[in-house]
Amino acid sequence: METMEKDLTSALGLGPREHVAIVGGGGKTTIMLALAQELRLRGHRVVTTTTTKVWHSEVRRSPRVILSSSDTALHETIRKDLIELGHVFVGRSILESGKVEGVSPLSADELYQAPWVDYLISEADGSAGRPLKAPAQHEPVIPSSASVVVAIMGLEALGRRLEPEVAFRLEQFTKVTGLERGEMLTPNGIARVFQAPEGLFKGAPGSARRVAFLNKMDLLSDEQGGRKLADLLLLFPHSLIERVVMGSIMKKTYFTIRKQG
Repeated sequence: METMEKDLTSALGLGPREHVAIVGGGGKTTIMLALAQELRLRGHRVVTTTTTKVWHSEVRRSPRVILSSSDTALHETIRKDLIELGHVFVGRSILESGKVEGVSPLSADELYQAPWVDYLISEADGSAGRPLKAPAQHEPVIPSSASVVVAIMGLEALGRRLEPEVAFRLEQFTKVTGLERGEMLTPNGIARVFQAPEGLFKGAPGSARRVAFLNKMDLLSDEQGGRKLADLLLLFPHSLIERVVMGSIMKKTYFTIRKQG
């Protein structure tokens, strides 16, 4: 069943209180900040963070960036700023690379348990700006309290050759999917990185709902490939994916495809 949704909150099927962990490639920071802004405008108190690293230049778009190595001091600052601003980004420090060092999964769990946090959105993976990726052995870093895991990809990868500029951690991507470098990326091939045990949902808590987000639909000349990929992800035998969202964060258009029955 396919429906057009008016916003990200509806497209992702979020409830009144969630910890959303975002993995994959093709727009993780963009969707994190867009969702936070949407929830903040609805009057919710939202904390965004990362358990890996994100560019400081990107998260500076948040109303406030809070950096601290002390959880006690961190929580008190967050509480005050959330009351005033509704949304804060939390990290440890700014690295020489220009990226923000993220918090530990345990710290993210503790943040989500705080009564003054309505939504926690954590970027739990890195992709170096590529539309596709496969996780390394130490990835993704998904906190145990995550209630929704969103695996994202950029649809501009469809129809391209499997090369390093398209897929981050190319060697791991070939192992997970069985594809070879230079091979054309089809819906069937890309579906494997969502479906494989060592794929994008690796380490997702058993109780967490799984959502596949096929981003940058506006870059497709023909939507047929994207819709075929969405169908494959839901029809795959014993698929744990609850819904697939195909759309464009930049254009604010979202189509949600859910399992029948």
